[in-house]
Amino acid sequence: MTKTVMTVLLALSIIACKDSNETKEQVEEGALTQDDIHKTEGEWQYLFDGTTLEGWRGYNEDKMPPGWVINNGELTYDTELGLEQDYTGGRDIIYGAEEFDNFELYLEWKLPKGGNSGIFYHIKEGYPAPYDSAPEYQLIDDDNYAQIHDLTGYNKSVGHTENLSELKPLNKTAADYAMHGPDLDMKKLNPVGEWNSSKIVFTPEKVEHWLNGEKVLSFVPWDDEWHKKKNSGKWKESPDYGKFKSGYIGLQDHASPIWFRNIKIRKL
Repeated sequence: MTKTVMTVLLALSIIACKDSNETKEQVEEGALTQDDIHKTEGEWQYLFDGTTLEGWRGYNEDKMPPGWVINNGELTYDTELGLEQDYTGGRDIIYGAEEFDNFELYLEWKLPKGGNSGIFYHIKEGYPAPYDSAPEYQLIDDDNYAQIHDLTGYNKSVGHTENLSELKPLNKTAADYAMHGPDLDMKKLNPVGEWNSSKIVFTPEKVEHWLNGEKVLSFVPWDDEWHKKKNSGKWKESPDYGKFKSGYIGLQDHASPIWFRNIKIRKL
């Protein structure tokens, strides 16, 4: 074997080892699971790959709102943290190129201390905000939110009468916001400033919420329990909440910086 051939083989070996180690690190950090590695080829559709905002626009708008930008390959809402007691609505965005019905949605995200955002699906336009029609996978700083923001008025507005200063389980990360809370024993939320991975699996038979590789919530859409929750809680005055079987994917501006990457979807 010539010296040149040996050099080439050694270089290929080093590259293969590097790629293998990077893949392992991604799995360990929650960026990818082994299932993702096997499914990615030919099945996943990237909604955001770090290079373009094609397909994205503001809710009820024809272009991206100010503040939503790509920075270091991440979809970022560039703003100062606002307080919950001052929040009157935001500039939410949708992937407006296509509607989805049954799907598996995966993305990675991180928040600052006291941050808040969310992932919407089955969005329909024409309402004041996405949440008037769309369910939300909640993203929030569970540990610090109640210490930074005054939640008294907010908790009263959604029907709570006790412990008005605390962040309620139905409003914590990975909850089906104001409908179903996550399994706290299975939930592993990384500290603020670190990346988390989330996955939503939607079919008419079952909805699953995943956080950092663990399934933390499962419920049946539109069954008797779902309707009971919908008609007795925050959404009782929102007749179209959750009723649509297809719609857009969206991300929330809740007066907080937020970072997203690797947003992809697989039709089921």
